Amino acid sequence: MQTHFKKTLLISALALMGTVSSVAHAEEAAAAAEAAAPVDTLAFNVGVVSEYRYRGISQSRFDPALQGGVDFTSKDGWYVGTWLSSIDWIKDSSTSTIKVKGPVEWDLYGGYRGEIATDLTYDVGYLRYEYAGNTLAKLGTSANANTDEIYGALTYKLFTAKYSYSLDNLFGFEKSQGSGYLDLSVNLDLGDGYSLVPHVGHQSVAKNGSESYTDYSLTLGKDFGNGFSVSAAAIGTDAKTGAYSSPNGKNLGKSSLVVGVKYTF
Repeated sequence: MQTHFKKTLLISALALMGTVSSVAHAEEAAAAAEAAAPVDTLAFNVGVVSEYRYRGISQSRFDPALQGGVDFTSKDGWYVGTWLSSIDWIKDSSTSTIKVKGPVEWDLYGGYRGEIATDLTYDVGYLRYEYAGNTLAKLGTSANANTDEIYGALTYKLFTAKYSYSLDNLFGFEKSQGSGYLDLSVNLDLGDGYSLVPHVGHQSVAKNGSESYTDYSLTLGKDFGNGFSVSAAAIGTDAKTGAYSSPNGKNLGKSSLVVGVKYTF
């Protein structure tokens, strides 16, 4: 699971922006404005994290995960993309008598970003979490892990509020259609390529109240340029151990420090 956008899912719009501080001729100003106009972009990314956390819950049983994706953004604001990560949580749901599988999370998404007013933008879209070949439903107590969500977000200057709504069962929880995730974050530019993002979110699981929980994180990022970036995130939740547990009984939502490296090209 990744917020998505993940996730702290991970979906971005790239634009080429330019400013003209002074020009001697009108022709130079026009050329600069043309260069600053948004263009269609195609970007690839690959990375590794010390642990894959999505909405505060470990998806890789506290182990490292390989990740990568591709995004296309049109100059008109439309975007589509896909992203993959190694996971362990489906396999770890196996019992002594029933073995299940599903080693990869494959996200497919698309949407539109636009501007409402100065410093106020919106983002709406659809996200499919595909756990290719997963057999989670064999347990009899779980639904198929594949999940479809729609989402909407508003960003005002540094602040973003986003809400995701599940169109079907959420990540294998039975009868959980209509579950929601509210995500609030602040993107602070510290200068010199550094950023700091405090976040709090709440996952409500429809008709499965004991699985609902709140997560929180503080992420420090460093952009080194040329597509290379690193991050360190302190993450925690109030999720109950019985609802989100590893095979040895550890709480998958316990506090943790997650570091990651990503290259975008």
